[in-house]
Amino acid sequence: MPTIQDFQSPITPTWCPGCGDFAIWTAIKQALVQEGFGPMDVALCFDIGCNSNMADKINAYVFKGLHGRVIPLASGISLANKNLPVIAIAGDGGTFDEGMHHFIHAIRSDYNITLILHNNCDFGLTTGQATPTTPIGQKMNSTPFGVVESRLNPTQLALTLGASFVAKAFTGNVTQLISLIRDGIQHKGFSYIEVLQHCPTYNNFQDHKWIAERVYDVKTNNHDTSDLQKAMSLADYSQEKIATGILFKAPNSKDYLNKLDYRKDYKGNLKDEVKKYSIKELAHSFT
Repeated sequence: MPTIQDFQSPITPTWCPGCGDFAIWTAIKQALVQEGFGPMDVALCFDIGCNSNMADKINAYVFKGLHGRVIPLASGISLANKNLPVIAIAGDGGTFDEGMHHFIHAIRSDYNITLILHNNCDFGLTTGQATPTTPIGQKMNSTPFGVVESRLNPTQLALTLGASFVAKAFTGNVTQLISLIRDGIQHKGFSYIEVLQHCPTYNNFQDHKWIAERVYDVKTNNHDTSDLQKAMSLADYSQEKIATGILFKAPNSKDYLNKLDYRKDYKGNLKDEVKKYSIKELAHSFT
């Protein structure tokens, strides 16, 4: 049986004291162990940013993509080996700036991956620039006079695009986060888990205490996870409280590969269908 020690790395974390990444790092390892996965049973894909500094702090199959490009990396791995659980870890900056189109089309296709989104409302690694999730009017290092663009609501965006699994978590509740990661892994399709976290260095406007005073678990209200309109309402920024937990889960959803009827008789993985082909005859046809 896998243990936490199996995922331990000799590399010491270098996040700022109080960073929410510590909690997410812990929750991912705990969730994998509770699912019965060892280091060689999963693929962990990281974007670029403070979140990706987790890559060498976990002993597992780990891949780093380009900034904003972790979703296609994770999707490709999942398509190649449908039996391998794939988790993509990214920040709000890379995902909703450079990576927005990947986010949109991965949801449309419903690739079978779990996206854990670190949302701290800033680019932490590059010293506190605003991201699409930074509140309007907020002064950041890149916007000393305040953000003028309207604020993106990523949870509502995911719901609007038709994501089949949408959840929200908070680094102050690691037990809930572990459960949500496990639920996301078990779901067949694109699982979006947005994790609210504090950046102690560059985000003093929504710190750990501010979030902790507002979050609540939708389970306490017997929320119907199949109710899309209710989920949209719970995710709205106008709410005084912040709903966490599974906000929406589409009943009877099918991931991308299971939508391909012409492949229903294929029992293997795409990776096993890749072969070497000689192109000598083709090359000679051009001479």
